[in-house]
Amino acid sequence: MSGGPAPSGEEFATAPPPSADPRLRRLYLHWQAIHPREDVLPGRQHIDPAAIPDLLPFVWLADVHRDPLRFRYRLLGTEHAHVFGRDYTGAWLDEVHVNFAGSPAYVQYIAVVEEGKPAYRRGHTLIMLPKEYRSIERLLLPLARDGQRVDMLIAISLYQRR
Repeated sequence: MSGGPAPSGEEFATAPPPSADPRLRRLYLHWQAIHPREDVLPGRQHIDPAAIPDLLPFVWLADVHRDPLRFRYRLLGTEHAHVFGRDYTGAWLDEVHVNFAGSPAYVQYIAVVEEGKPAYRRGHTLIMLPKEYRSIERLLLPLARDGQRVDMLIAISLYQRR
């Protein structure tokens, strides 16, 4: 992935490493299980929330809009509403997180859409969160209703307290 070197203490990858939180790895394995072939992406219609009930508080969905490329929260698990202090379902990520489009993580969102491959990140928070949160571990996974063009992201984010 392009975008220059990661800031010190940051870890960026296309899949969660063995050291990743088991919850991220479980969502990744679920996505792989519904990923029928290497040349076809799963869509939202393939996600079975009943298969991952314990992950749902940490999972979120974002719609991908083009021309210009933007992301809108479709669904936020309860843990995100708790951390953010409110539920941002329906809001644009670049309006909720004022530094989103200029952050190193934004490059990952673009790559997930353009390349149709997962993106993992662990490091300090790049969005404004209450000061008791110091770091984040996140996995972005592409979804495509037609199997080709990414139109949604399913993700899991875990926030670590100071």
